[in-house]
Amino acid sequence: MHRRRYLAFIPLAALIAVFPLILHGPSCGHDFEFHLRNWLEVGSQWRQGVFLPQWDFTAAWNSGEPRFVFYPPISWTVGALLGLVLPWAAVPPVFIWIALTCCGLTMYRLACEWTSSGNALIAAAFYMGHPYMLFTFYERAAYAELLAAAWIPLLLLSILRPRLTLPGIALPICLLWLTNAPAAVIGCYTLAVLGLVRVLFSYRDAQGPKPRLREAAIVAAGCVLGIGCAAFYIVPATIEQHWVKISMPFIRGVRYQDNFLFGYIGDPSHDAILRTASFCAVALLALAAVCIAIAYFPRTATQPALREATRRRAILALGVATCCIAFLLTSPSEILWRHVPELLFLQFPWRLCAVLGAISAALLALALHPVRLHAAAAVAIGLGLTLALTLGGNRFFRQPCFPSFSVAGIVDSFSKGGRYDYTDEYPPVGADGEKLQHSNPSFWLAANPTDPAPQAAPTGYSVALGARLHLTVAAPVPSFVVLNLRDYPEWRITINGNPVGAQPHRDDGLIVLPIAGGISHIAITYGLAPDRIVGWLITLLSAVVLLLLLRRTQRRTLPASPTARLCSASGRTSAAP
Repeated sequence: MHRRRYLAFIPLAALIAVFPLILHGPSCGHDFEFHLRNWLEVGSQWRQGVFLPQWDFTAAWNSGEPRFVFYPPISWTVGALLGLVLPWAAVPPVFIWIALTCCGLTMYRLACEWTSSGNALIAAAFYMGHPYMLFTFYERAAYAELLAAAWIPLLLLSILRPRLTLPGIALPICLLWLTNAPAAVIGCYTLAVLGLVRVLFSYRDAQGPKPRLREAAIVAAGCVLGIGCAAFYIVPATIEQHWVKISMPFIRGVRYQDNFLFGYIGDPSHDAILRTASFCAVALLALAAVCIAIAYFPRTATQPALREATRRRAILALGVATCCIAFLLTSPSEILWRHVPELLFLQFPWRLCAVLGAISAALLALALHPVRLHAAAAVAIGLGLTLALTLGGNRFFRQPCFPSFSVAGIVDSFSKGGRYDYTDEYPPVGADGEKLQHSNPSFWLAANPTDPAPQAAPTGYSVALGARLHLTVAAPVPSFVVLNLRDYPEWRITINGNPVGAQPHRDDGLIVLPIAGGISHIAITYGLAPDRIVGWLITLLSAVVLLLLLRRTQRRTLPASPTARLCSASGRTSAAP
């Protein structure tokens, strides 16, 4: 137990990894503006009483989009919470530090299944700073994917540990779906592959098919339970994707066929990013291969037979997963990308490096198992490894921040009502983003539904950005009110208390309302659709089941596992299972 003080190494190593960002400012990678504006928007809506935002009001030149229906909530919730208590300049590095600390802790827990605490610390240090991790938060600024990497070791632990449990599988699946959808798809398929390996090869000596069928049922039920706990997000996002242009994965440059290892499409920016991601993938594959070769050796006389069998099963399963990822990263796998459900929505095959990084770190822990390091020596090695990887990542992956796209520039633009472009996959069906005028006023009166906005902004308009908008319009004659708000099936609109039926259509997708002469009181509410109600009911039911299972598990008085004793005994190997 006294060795647990060395766990302080993990947040310290994470601090070393983000120190260049603290010293020189954040790296303004590809998705930096997207995430920062999400956090600003969510924080603004919280202040106005909207605690679970669905609509992003400031996107698409202030006409909005249903971004938060489709983007999982954990990352933008964490970012917005940090923005409430910290200066905005500190939010990106603190977010990264939290994500890396979680990654280190979960990898440490996974590595402790097979090796000493000192070796587990080294594996955790590598996982926090491996090339693809650095590429993710330096060059890409993909903060949701970075946070999702913290749950992948828990997913591997759930399927590789000697005893399967429903909560152990359900929790990482739920966390992945609520953090990043592509990572969740990858995680579910990784669980399926490792589960299949476990069922087919891990217990070949079992008598009859019942043990295999039982384990397959636990894996399937755990996955379903995890998805059920995240249903309040998954159900609306699945049903309402038919209401938006969710076709971004089919655009040239972000299609899977354009992003296999070392591909080339002639776009210098795309090809440079792909080349960098390819080198990261090759480095991780090479490390995994070396670690498999080192780790898979015959059992020694000092190693208990049961523990050796457990280690070999883990090495075999991780080796199969590595081979599957290596195949999916190359063009011969195109048939799978075309036909396996949801796989093409990953867009970039190199996103599989998120799982490959966790596998490589786990295999590193398995390869280091014969080494007996004192925890203090392991801490020193881990800190040196973290420092070396961080310096390399800062040197090769850092992206410049131009004044208008820096933290200060984006925050200042948001506070002054600055306008910015729409997200390609979220425009409502029938809305042509290219026809949106960037300087549209909040609303205008028009003789015809398709009339453009006037140059002078109208008066007599008040709006509360949140779940509800209110307008009071005085019109001398019957006319049309055009709102700088894109139409979406979830809007519930009334004029003078009467529901609005069918509305005229505009190519830019803005809402058009016919009004009579005189005073018109317009109320616009984001409705509680049946899909959201169903999603929350499934989540509540699944959460109750999960809590009952956890309570039942805690009531069991099981002896401590040898691997748990292993990580708290200063590197000594347990003598009995």
